[in-house]
This record gives sequence, structure tokens and C-alpha cells, in this order.
Amino acid sequence: MEKATHSPLVLGAMMFGTTIDEHTSFALLDRFVERGGTWIDTANCYSFWASDTGHGGDSEQILGRWLAARPGVRDQVKIATKLGAEPLEPGSWPDRREGLSPAAIKAAFARSQERLGLDRVDLLWLHQEDRSVPIEDVVETLAGLDADRFGVSNFPAWLVERGRAHATKIGARPFDALQLNATYLRPRPGMLSPGVVHRFGVLSDEQADYAAEHQLDLWAYTPLMSGAYDNPAKPIDDVYDHPGNTARLKVLDEVATESEASRSQVVLAWLLSRNIRPMLGGSKVSQLDTALDGVGLQLTGDQLQRLNAVDHSAWANPYAKN
Repeated sequence: MEKATHSPLVLGAMMFGTTIDEHTSFALLDRFVERGGTWIDTANCYSFWASDTGHGGDSEQILGRWLAARPGVRDQVKIATKLGAEPLEPGSWPDRREGLSPAAIKAAFARSQERLGLDRVDLLWLHQEDRSVPIEDVVETLAGLDADRFGVSNFPAWLVERGRAHATKIGARPFDALQLNATYLRPRPGMLSPGVVHRFGVLSDEQADYAAEHQLDLWAYTPLMSGAYDNPAKPIDDVYDHPGNTARLKVLDEVATESEASRSQVVLAWLLSRNIRPMLGGSKVSQLDTALDGVGLQLTGDQLQRLNAVDHSAWANPYAKN
């Protein structure tokens, strides 16, 4: 497959500086840029559960050192980071986290800027909702920060709309991106996908429809189910065990065989056909190359029709390309 000129894949830097050492992190970042990658995603809380201190910040620090060591690379990449989920003390998450008060947002963003070595970030995410703070106060605080765009992760659609409406009212930039868990398989109703810890973290029909109606970007985290599509050592979780997914896996295997591609590569290409930007958090350069090849895979109209026809709900349609 040809190399992508500008890859729509997002490189997730979650484990950089913790389970992925600096040398490997730099190699992944260098290869990502070499293959045409642009967006790099991190968070101020990454990865507190794997760090020696019980706090986040390692990932942003690694990115800051990489940016400093690669003069000129800042012009080739876009940096997205998140705030709001960092634990106040080691072991206190989720009961005690920084949240989204004006003071917490300003302090967290300043620390992120310092770790990244940036005066401005390209996209700032709110990592999860905080109903102890009116969304209007959050929006007004964001308006004063040095970020080009704002997005939300793990938010219900109604709260996104309320925040966007207030931003429009005060002449501020509204949220224009959603980051949620999405993949080809769907979890059983009423259950969260593995690794999703937020009740609004899995892309729903309503969130997808809202994003399509208002032309918000959709980013998908854990789109490849941590390798379970193709790695026999990582069985597909029981949460996906239902007749709908039996049918999905059958057509996914058929399309993968026809395309001489892996299941994961077909999933990535399918997500892009729905205007969803996949996020990859692999730990090996070979994994990154395979994913980038999958992003470049062109599915035929017939293949997309078969992949979509398995699911007769609205979920298959609202963010499809026109």
C-alpha cells in the first residue's frame, strides 16, 4: 500500500513515559510524522495509574522533550491534550479529581503548557463532565485560554449542546469535536466497552446524530479493542457476545479476506468512511505501520454496503459521508 500523505489517524500518547519508555516513544512519534501523521493526543492525567507517583504528566513531558529535540516538527504536527480527570491525590480517582472549576482549568492548562513546552495547543479537550460546575462557567473559562479549538470527551449530547449554545451567545468558540469510544462491534445494550469508565463514553446513536447534524469532528478511542480483532491471545470481550456481532464478524472476515487486509485494517477504513477519526495507542512501530496501512485501505462501495447492512439501526447512518 502507498504511504499516506496526510494521515487521518491520531497517535495516542497515553502510555508514553510510563509503560512505553522515552526511546520507544520517540521512535513512534518519528515514524508517525514520517508516514504523514499530524494529530497527537495526550492528557494531563496520562498515565496516573501506571506512574510511580500516582499522578499524570509523564506523557506530556515526553511530548515536550520530543518537540524540543526535533526543531521544526511543531510545524508538522497538531497537539491535543485533555484536562479534568487528574486525581487530586494518588489513588483518589475517581472520587477526587481536579474537575472543571475555573481555577482548576486554568491551573491544569498552565501545567500542561509547561510540560509540553507550548504557548498554545491546537485542541484542548475536557476529559469528562463535572456537574458540580455550570457548563456556562466552563465555557467562559475556556474562552480565555490559548487553544485553537475545544472539544469534549465522555459527555452526554445535551450538555455539549448547552455548552455550545452558551459559547455562541457570548461570542466564544464552541466545542467542535467529540472524543468517544467507537469500533465496528457494538457492546450489549446497557453495558460499557472494556476500558471505558465513563457512562457516556461509548458513542451512542444520539451522540453520533448530534455530531453529524452540527458538523462536529468525531474521534474514536480504543477503536481496535486493544488488539482483540487480530490477536488470538486477546479474546474479544464477552460484552460483545451477541447475535448482532456474530453477523458483524462474519462480514468483517469476508471483507478482510477480499481486501487482503487484517480485521483491524478494515475496521479503521470503515470508521473513516463514517467520518470518524481513529486513535491508535500501540507500543510498537510495526503496529503503527500496520494501522497506517489500514487507514490507507480503500473499501469498495459494495464492501461498505455489506458492512453497514448488518446493523439496521440509525447508528450506521448519521455520520456517513454524503
